Amino acid sequence: MDTELSGDKSGKARMYAGYIGVFDSGVGGISVLQALRAELPGEDMVYLGDSANAPYGEKSTEEILTLTDRCCDRLMHAGVKALVVACNTATSVAIRDLRQKYESRLPVIGTEPAIRPAAEAFPHGKILVMATPATLKLEKYARLSHELSGEAEFIPVACPGLAGRIEKGNLDAPDLEHLLRSFLSPYIGQVDAIVLGCTHYPFIRKQIRRVMGDVPLFDGGAGIARQLHRMLEERHLLSGKNEGQLIFLSTLDAPDEIDLYRQMYSLPASAV
Repeated sequence: MDTELSGDKSGKARMYAGYIGVFDSGVGGISVLQALRAELPGEDMVYLGDSANAPYGEKSTEEILTLTDRCCDRLMHAGVKALVVACNTATSVAIRDLRQKYESRLPVIGTEPAIRPAAEAFPHGKILVMATPATLKLEKYARLSHELSGEAEFIPVACPGLAGRIEKGNLDAPDLEHLLRSFLSPYIGQVDAIVLGCTHYPFIRKQIRRVMGDVPLFDGGAGIARQLHRMLEERHLLSGKNEGQLIFLSTLDAPDEIDLYRQMYSLPASAV
């Protein structure tokens, strides 16, 4: 597995020709990257985390659009053959613009909260949706929850600061559990399932269960991976290799940041 820092020549045109570009506001999208690698082990992938500007979930729509466009342009300039926006907030704000800009040239896959799978698993159940404030405010979440409102009861819980705390690592520290309790305590024993509506949150499944008990947790990683597989197949873009390369890049020019990416990638893969 190859890794590179933000100070490399990764902006050089076509450096990652034939790679799948995976973008997130920071470390959260690595949970999606795990699912992508499990589904498509033969594909070369380059992961770009905008950790210099993380988290996105409490920024304005204009800021999120600008930052997302800048990072996706960097991956496009480097020659990727597909783009995965592994960030719920960036998807909610920017996916329409990104598809208009790029989809004629390559597959563009976004991320959304796994509300539908949760509703199908627990019809007429109470489903807690943990997400960033920005994700819960935007039309994409409102539309999806409205479409499924007759199938289950959705309880949105904004979690300001949680993605930023996960960016710092040290996930078993007491302050992280304290933060979770501040969001989740009113719902202990009151819900049938929890949707992890930010790609950072699968990394704290264990910590969420310490607070909420053994409640089923849903995230969208596996569904995103299957969708990417289908789109690559439809466009005859599958690599056919047995083992692909993996590159980590970060906008935060700090050696420890890539080490954190490696550590997060090595954590057990998320599962429902």
